[in-house]
Amino acid sequence: MQDDILQLAYEVSHVTRDKIHLIASVMSEARFLAINTRIEAARAGQAGVAFGLLADEMGRISSRIIEISNELRTATDASTKKLRDAGSDLLLNSRGERMTDLALNAVDLIDRNLYERSCDVRWWATDSAVVQALEEASPDAYRHASARLATILKSYTVYVDLFITDANGKVVVCGRPERHPRLMGRDMSGEDWFINAMRTRSGDEYAVADVRCFPALDETPVAIYSAAIRAGGQEQGKALGVLGIAFDWAPQAEGIVKGVRLAENEKASTRVMLVDANRRVLASSNDEGILSETFSFRPEGPRGFYCQGDKLIAYALTPGYETYKGLGWYGVIETTL
Repeated sequence: MQDDILQLAYEVSHVTRDKIHLIASVMSEARFLAINTRIEAARAGQAGVAFGLLADEMGRISSRIIEISNELRTATDASTKKLRDAGSDLLLNSRGERMTDLALNAVDLIDRNLYERSCDVRWWATDSAVVQALEEASPDAYRHASARLATILKSYTVYVDLFITDANGKVVVCGRPERHPRLMGRDMSGEDWFINAMRTRSGDEYAVADVRCFPALDETPVAIYSAAIRAGGQEQGKALGVLGIAFDWAPQAEGIVKGVRLAENEKASTRVMLVDANRRVLASSNDEGILSETFSFRPEGPRGFYCQGDKLIAYALTPGYETYKGLGWYGVIETTL
């Protein structure tokens, strides 16, 4: 709508200038006609005096109309430039705000998704089969817990695997041992998500690690959420080990960045991204630079936009959702002006 209004204003301005030029052209012809009339009146002598006076008046009026036309043209050109500048600013601000809203929507959607993951891990860490696996630490208890995790995985397709470590960080159970044999027995004691989960003070808390390709899961990009498994499944029970859940990052994130509602004429020249707190690209609508590129941009505040060359950069910081505070991620959109 704003494009249509601005285009209409430009068209009115062009028509006005054309008509002014036409008026000036006609008045120029009238002025030359007046000059010719004065010449003929002079030749007629006394009989042409009246025609000479009329010709003089016609010439004066023609000159004045030409002056007015020139003044109007100058004023119209100045107004057109102001209109063009104001219209361009209006369109840029409108587009920038829209792209910022879309960037916020993208990071908000992933936040809501990851909030559910933080709820899942805290809930499943209290499952009786999971708690029993570490309390008994027997082959039967491990098999029972593995079967329980496998059942969960059948319903929750957003996970690559679920696994249990003991208090020393060794993986003793997973939900898909046949698919991820390298996971079993792996030492996770140096992983941040394990260390931070073991340090939590109650069952209400959880830990999370940024997205990365995990070797024991066939280099699949995952975000691992974790929670301490506590004695008796009690909120204040002793931490016996950790439940880790590996969120299948790529398909979920791809659906978000490629699902942003862009106009058809914007899609080819627009890139939608999710980036972490260090500006690492976590997801990209053009499938480029994922987990390898650092996208430099200049955020001033939690959301906004700016121009850089022929590009418009819009961004929005994660607002978090419910009890999920987010990890400092941004939704970012880069589009050609």
